[in-house]
Amino acid sequence: MITQGDIITIAKEAIYTIIISGAPLLLISLVVGLVISIFQTVTSIQEQTLTFVPKILAVFVGLMLIGPWMMDVLSNFMTRLWSDFSVYLS
Repeated sequence: MITQGDIITIAKEAIYTIIISGAPLLLISLVVGLVISIFQTVTSIQEQTLTFVPKILAVFVGLMLIGPWMMDVLSNFMTRLWSDFSVYLS
């Protein structure tokens, strides 16, 4: 039988996995946004839509490069979760 502690452990591992797998793309988006904001400040260009296209392209490139690692992290988590499934039922 699954206990409250087991549920909390699974939830903690799930949140940790989400943070670890999502952090690289968020950092890429943050860095690109910061660079573009500095560029806008220096050149006095105040176009609101200027940040979206480079961010989307950077995240897409980052996803192509980091995607296999992200999938591996998520697959390992799901494999561990499903392999312990019989323990939670008994």
